[in-house]
Amino acid sequence: MKGEEKILLSHGGGGKETSELINGLLFKELYGPAVSGNAKSLSLLEDAAIIKIGSSPSKIAFTTDSFTVNPLFFKGGDIGKLCVAGTVNDLSVMGAKPLFLSLGLIIEEGFSFNNLKNIMKSIALEASKTGIAVVAGDTKVVPLGKADGIFINTSGIGEVLYENISVYNIKEGDVIIVSGHVGDHGSAIMSLREGIDMDVDIESDCASLWGMIDSVLKTGVHVGAMRDATRGGIAAVLNEWAQAAGAEIFIDEGKIPVKNAVKGFCELLGFEPYQLACEGRAVFAVRPGFEKKALKTLKSHPLGKNAEIIGFVQKRGGAGYGKSPGGRVILKGIFGVNRVMEAPSGELLPRIC
Repeated sequence: MKGEEKILLSHGGGGKETSELINGLLFKELYGPAVSGNAKSLSLLEDAAIIKIGSSPSKIAFTTDSFTVNPLFFKGGDIGKLCVAGTVNDLSVMGAKPLFLSLGLIIEEGFSFNNLKNIMKSIALEASKTGIAVVAGDTKVVPLGKADGIFINTSGIGEVLYENISVYNIKEGDVIIVSGHVGDHGSAIMSLREGIDMDVDIESDCASLWGMIDSVLKTGVHVGAMRDATRGGIAAVLNEWAQAAGAEIFIDEGKIPVKNAVKGFCELLGFEPYQLACEGRAVFAVRPGFEKKALKTLKSHPLGKNAEIIGFVQKRGGAGYGKSPGGRVILKGIFGVNRVMEAPSGELLPRIC
């Protein structure tokens, strides 16, 4: 039909277009028009759903994800490691210990048996590191040209050990901490995909984060919200938080940890490192007074040794926010000039995870 709207690659990029698709169409059609403006009623912006079964006091976390990364093998991991770590992390940032995983494979005719074997080995190895068990699965083979090698879908179930962690629990004064260098995964995928040679190799940060997150939460640190910064990087996470909480979040650009190789890569291609995907980094909103304890605990863990405090929540609501919830992220530049940290937009980096 003439003028018919169509899905674009940017709708899957994790930025503004993704938010518009999810809120403006998916939520609306699944739950009704009112929900798109009140996602809190179903906790629709979380990385996993928190479910209570019957009269049991315990709760479970449930999440699902699909992986279409290109290339399938990259420095620091492959689609097998990625699909386990991505699902584990979505459960972990909700305070849930990962327990069970389903594995759905869509394989293109002609795909290499050896590549499939290596991917399955990676899945088994990464699952064993966290203790999550692959308990269900499905395999489909589609004709040549109807897929791109292999796509993987996973669902994960975890036991909620730490409650009340939610994007809607962010409060004024909360301290923002990132667990390590940002932009590694996005830079690694893009440099490999485009054949860009760097003086220093860029490696994906792909890793399962439950051990690190558990080490922080069991110390009693009060965490309002957590998120693993995948598509859209920490910029996407912080903008989602600001919008959901109706908050203004202040970030010091000079405090954001970025490897020199990633900085050089971003300067070469005109990217912002905080808009590039991570696959082994968590962002924390920690109650004031607990930030030093949280940072010390993170730095004592191998996956959090480069953690840094990067900002804080300045205020919630107030003038300029209108009648509906909303917010913004203010970035203090390295030269001291403040600007708005925009959510990613356009086809920044498709097929990243």
